[in-house]
Amino acid sequence: MSSVEPEIHEQFAQGQVADLAGRRAYDQAWRQFAGDQTPEEFCRSWLVIQSYMIGGMSDGVVILLKPGTSSFTPVAFFPENPRDRTHLAQISERVLKEGRGIVEPQTGTQSADAPGPRYQLAYPVHVGGKVHGVVSVDIDWRPEARLQAAIRDLQWGSGWLEVLLLRHADPLQTERQRLKLALSLVATLLEQTRFSDSTAAFTTELAAQLGCDRVSLGILEGRRIRVRAVSHSAQFEGRANLVRAIESAMEEAIDQEEPVVYPPEQESRPVVARSHEALLHESEAGSAATFPLLHGGHVIGALTLERARGYRFDVPTLEVGAAVASVAGPIVALKRSSEVSLPLHTGRSAKWLWERLVGPGHAGLKLGAVGLIAVVVFFAFATGAYRISANATIEGAVQRAITAPINGYVKDAPFRAGDTVTQAQVIGRFDDRELRLERVKLASQREQYIRQYREAMAKHERAQAEIVSSQIAQSEAQLALVDEQLARTDMVAPFDGLIVSGDLSQSLGSPVERGQVLFEIAPLNDYRVALHVDERDIANVTFGQRGELTVSSIPGERFAFEISKITPVNIAKEGSNFFRVEAALAAHPGQRLRPGMKGVGKIYVDERKLVWIWTHSFTDWVRLWFWSWMP
Repeated sequence: MSSVEPEIHEQFAQGQVADLAGRRAYDQAWRQFAGDQTPEEFCRSWLVIQSYMIGGMSDGVVILLKPGTSSFTPVAFFPENPRDRTHLAQISERVLKEGRGIVEPQTGTQSADAPGPRYQLAYPVHVGGKVHGVVSVDIDWRPEARLQAAIRDLQWGSGWLEVLLLRHADPLQTERQRLKLALSLVATLLEQTRFSDSTAAFTTELAAQLGCDRVSLGILEGRRIRVRAVSHSAQFEGRANLVRAIESAMEEAIDQEEPVVYPPEQESRPVVARSHEALLHESEAGSAATFPLLHGGHVIGALTLERARGYRFDVPTLEVGAAVASVAGPIVALKRSSEVSLPLHTGRSAKWLWERLVGPGHAGLKLGAVGLIAVVVFFAFATGAYRISANATIEGAVQRAITAPINGYVKDAPFRAGDTVTQAQVIGRFDDRELRLERVKLASQREQYIRQYREAMAKHERAQAEIVSSQIAQSEAQLALVDEQLARTDMVAPFDGLIVSGDLSQSLGSPVERGQVLFEIAPLNDYRVALHVDERDIANVTFGQRGELTVSSIPGERFAFEISKITPVNIAKEGSNFFRVEAALAAHPGQRLRPGMKGVGKIYVDERKLVWIWTHSFTDWVRLWFWSWMP
C-alpha cells in the first residue's frame, strides 16, 4: 500500500465509523501506526486501520515468521479479546502452504438479513520471494465488486507488513539476499554460450534487478576500453557520442582503480568524476556509477550503471553492484578468452610465458624450462634397444597324440596329464573281453570251415572245396584283424616325455570312439617357443633374430631364444590380429620348463632413438588414420 495521508483515511472512515468510540479507536490506531513502536504494536494498529478500510470485519489475525526460526506465530488480533479462531487458523495454514491468496465462503454462517454467507480472506506476506507471514480476516457478505475491492485493500495493505519485515530483518538475512541477487546475476552471465549473448543478457538483467535505466559493460582492449554490451539494446553503435561518453567514464574509473559514483555520496572518499558528469549531461540521466572489473589483479574492463533523472544510487545498491563486479570479472575474462582466435590466443600465451622466463622472479618456471630443454636434448640423442613384446607359450618340439584304436571301454588309466612316462610304458588299457570272445568265435568258425574243406576233398567236390577254402581265408583275415586290435588295447608311450593332456582316471568304464584323442605326449628335453606378435610389429620381425623369454612361474629368470619360423597366417584374438612366430631355445632348460607354460617374450630388433621407441605406436596410428581420410 502506498503512503496515504491520515486526512484522506479520515474522510473515508467517516462513512464507515458510526459511533464516536469507533472513530476514537481508529484515530488512536493511526497515531500508533505513525509513531515509534514495536513490531507487535505496528501490526495491531495496522490491523485496526485495515478493519475500518475493508469494513464489516468481525475477526482478523496477523501471523509472521519468528526471526531466526522457521516457525510462524500470531502477533496481532482484531478484536483483541480471545475467541475461537479455528477457522482463521485453517485458512492461514493453507496460505502458508500454497503461497497465494485465498477467498473462501463460510457455509452455514448466513445471517437473516444477509443474502449470502460470510467470507474469509487470507493473503501471504512475501519478502525476497519467500512467504514470511499471512493476514487472515473474517468479513460479512457483500457483492462481487465490493468483495474484489476488499481483496485489493488487503493486498495493498500487506505492503506495510513487508516494509516492517524489511526494517527489522536480520542483517545476515539481508546479506544473504544480496548474495543471492549477485549469484543470480552471475548465473545469467554463465547461461549463454557466446560472449556477446551472455554480456547482453547480464547487463539487461542487472538493469532490471537494480532499477537502472541503462547498464553498460566495457572490455579493455590494449590501452583503450570498448563498450561491448548495453542493456535492452543489441545495436548501440549508432549512438556514437553516448558510447564515447560511457567509455570515458569507464576509463576514468579504471585510471583511479576504484569505483566512481556521481553525484557522490556525502561520506564517500573524494574521486575525480568529470567524465561521469559529462556522461550525465549527454544521457540526461540522474546518477551514474562505474565499477572496474578485475581478473588476476589486473583490470580487464568496467561496468557502468545509470539511473533516471531524480533517482540516485543508495548504499545497498552500490554494495550489490560492487559484489557483482568482483564476481563477474573472472567470468567475463574466461568467456572472452574462450572466443579468442587460435593465433591470437597462442600469441598471448607465448608473450605471457616469455615475460616470465626473461623477467624477474618465477624461479620455478625457469627451472622447469631448463629441465624441459634438458629432457628434449636427452631424447634427441639418447638411444636404446628396440624390442618387440609378445605373449609366449612353451610347446614341445614334437607332440604325439594317443588315439583310441577301436570302439570300446577304458579299463585302466594309471597316468594322466602332468605325469612323465618312458618309451613303451603302458599308460592305459581298453577292456578286451568282447575282442577275445570274438576271437574264440572266429577260431571255432575257422575250424569248422577246415573240416568242411576236408570232407569236400574226400568226396572230390572241387567246387565246394573252393567255396570252403575262401571262407577259411576270410576267417583267418578276421582273426588277424582281431589279433591286431587286441595288440592295441594297451596304449604305450612312443617316447620318453610328459603327458600334456588327457585324464582317463575319472572315466574308467566310459565308452570311447575310434580315433578319439585320449592323451597328448611331448618330449621332456626338446621345446619350442610360440610367440603371438601383433600385426603392427610383425614387419620388424625377421628370421634369426634373438630375444629373451620370461615365464610366469619363473619371473626372475630369462631364457634366450632365436626366431626359427614366421607363419603367414594371422590369428584374431581380443579385437587384434596376431601372427604366430616360432623360436628355438638357445640352451637346454633342463627340468625348469614344461610344455604349456606361458609368459612374455621380447624380440631384439636394433638400436633406435628412445623418443621413437616410446612414440612410434602413436605416430603409426596417426599416419594410418590420416591415410584413411585422405581423398
